[in-house]
Amino acid sequence: MFRVGGRESMPRYGGAFSTMRAAKIRRDWIAGELAARRVPATGPLEEPKAAPTLEQAYEEWRASRVDVSEATAVYQRSAIRRAAPLLARRVDTISASDIAGLVGDLAAKAKSRETIRKTVVLAMVLDHAGVSPNPARDRVRVRLPREDRPEIQPPSAEHVEAVHRLLAPAYRLPLLVLDATGMRVGELEALTWGDVDEFRGRWRVSRTVAKTGRARWVNVPPLLFAAVLDLCPRDDRNPDRRVFEGVTADRLRTAISRACTAAGAPVFSPHDLRHRRISLLHLTGVPWATIGQNVGQRNLAVTANTYTHVLADERELDYEVLV
Repeated sequence: MFRVGGRESMPRYGGAFSTMRAAKIRRDWIAGELAARRVPATGPLEEPKAAPTLEQAYEEWRASRVDVSEATAVYQRSAIRRAAPLLARRVDTISASDIAGLVGDLAAKAKSRETIRKTVVLAMVLDHAGVSPNPARDRVRVRLPREDRPEIQPPSAEHVEAVHRLLAPAYRLPLLVLDATGMRVGELEALTWGDVDEFRGRWRVSRTVAKTGRARWVNVPPLLFAAVLDLCPRDDRNPDRRVFEGVTADRLRTAISRACTAAGAPVFSPHDLRHRRISLLHLTGVPWATIGQNVGQRNLAVTANTYTHVLADERELDYEVLV
């Protein structure tokens, strides 16, 4: 029994309980409410809400991420699937040892360090679920595997020309554009006629497409720019229409890989053409700041350390012959 006022106030019933522990919990709660000058609501105390499973926490977190692009959401979904052994576990039962075990399992399956790092997107999920301390951020017990990155060797002009000859016609011009501009293949895939500035011979990589989140203009060699304009009559260039219709990053990557094999050349990817272009720009004395601005690289140190290589062939392609 308790009173909310003096002796003149009516006593109130605090409840009956089957255990001493439950009675003491109610007593302490009532005392706290009175000390805070609140009238205790003497209905049954609510049971603490059970913590969600990792899968439920991920869905809540994903619904809250209205700030990410669809491409980012896709890779996040792929990343969380790699944490399948933990998805049914309640978030408050997941320990740093569990995360370390997951990292070890992925490493045993020969997953790359970068793939494993992206899997730790669940650190953000646990942050959103209010788990503290966050086991996925335990830098003592959770370590990424050591990985020596293979040396990247951009293709030579000879190899690019050999592949160009064996590609289907639809992929030849995109190959040359990537070589000439250093664009990312995803930027090329998303390019629309609304991005093309015909008057100035350039096109725009929009902010929503650029990896850095910053829009930029890409200057294109006049010969290649004219070939791109010939792909579609001016009257049919709807602003939302893709410039390279039917060309996707995966299709182009597969086509180049097969052409490399058929030509007996070392296999290279569309991104390797970006390495080749940046290295060629560096060799011609273009300042790092200008290179970073042209290819959409925000961190100049990354540009200098990652994207320059000793080229086996420093020759430029003869676009006039290849177009």
